[in-house]
Amino acid sequence: MSRKPWILSVALAFVIVASMALGGLVATRVGGRGGPPVAAARNDAASTKPVSAPVAALASPGIAEVVDRARKSTVLIEGGSAAGSGIVIDKDGRIATNYHVVEGQKTLKIILEDGTAARATVLGTDPSSDLAVLQSELPKDKLFPATIGDSSVMRAGDPVFAIGSPFNQSFTVTSGIISATGRSTQSSFTGRSIRDMLQTDAAVNPGNSGGPLFNVNGEVVGINTSIENPNGRFFVGLGFAIPSNTVLKLVPDLIAGKTVSHAQLGVSVVALDEVVAKDLGLSVGRGLYVTSVQPSSAAARAGVVAAAATPARATPADAAVPGKGGDVIVAIEGRETKTFVDLARAVDNADVGANLTITVLRNGQRMNLNATLQPWDLKAN
Repeated sequence: MSRKPWILSVALAFVIVASMALGGLVATRVGGRGGPPVAAARNDAASTKPVSAPVAALASPGIAEVVDRARKSTVLIEGGSAAGSGIVIDKDGRIATNYHVVEGQKTLKIILEDGTAARATVLGTDPSSDLAVLQSELPKDKLFPATIGDSSVMRAGDPVFAIGSPFNQSFTVTSGIISATGRSTQSSFTGRSIRDMLQTDAAVNPGNSGGPLFNVNGEVVGINTSIENPNGRFFVGLGFAIPSNTVLKLVPDLIAGKTVSHAQLGVSVVALDEVVAKDLGLSVGRGLYVTSVQPSSAAARAGVVAAAATPARATPADAAVPGKGGDVIVAIEGRETKTFVDLARAVDNADVGANLTITVLRNGQRMNLNATLQPWDLKAN
């Protein structure tokens, strides 16, 4: 399925407990026009605890108050091909949003829920992550910075809600749950995978892009950015948000106007299961089978070995596997690696130039390889 780029806005439409609506999620593919929430991160003890709440809590009067506060931290962005959304980061008037909301623009118009409007200029962008930060001229007394939560504690089933301006219906709220974590989408600007995404069933539509995905405490846990839309630009229950932890990592550089550099290992892998591992004659049931290594990449310089190409006259059993004889990555920095998400998270969380210890299984023997991560390159992706 393809994810087409378009600006999203949030429309709260998930009914829980006697048709009580709560939260929503908006997303748009990296490459359309539609931003991430970059607000003051919580540094109190509660910020490290799970933010999910019992479903019964959704029927409490407190949800409306949470939405009221969240709306004050959300903005409408005009000036591109269509309206998008954004999040107030701080009292200095900085706004976080999606890159595709501001693509090609130098100045835009920012509108608060109470109608206050001001001009804004683009401070920094990262097309590879579909993130951007704006500097607005909004008065300080009108600014209510959002609070950024910890996206790593979100679990499938956690209730969320989104705020945005879908189809020019400004500051609409929609609700749903986290459908899955650790998803991947792709930037249509650079081709780089955007990983560790939050998947949600909260209704999102054009105009929601760049708007916040909140938990029941009113903390931003994601930036609505894309949807799975096989039949057009309409929400079908599969929305994606850039996790707040990714936003927190990248926003300082975006505020400073720096070019964001992403680390890359330079391998293609296939996640093993017990069936594939047996077909390959491997002694390990789980891990990442290396199918190719990009020349001159960090992996190549570390000595990672890829599988041999599958013979041209392969049997049906051979056709089910990518080849034979390659390394199996079983750990990164001593942490077990079973899925592509495990590998991607380890690389994405590291800086360019960082050294990672990669544990591989080769011919039944475990060995540690040292890889110095290089900048992400489309040719080595």
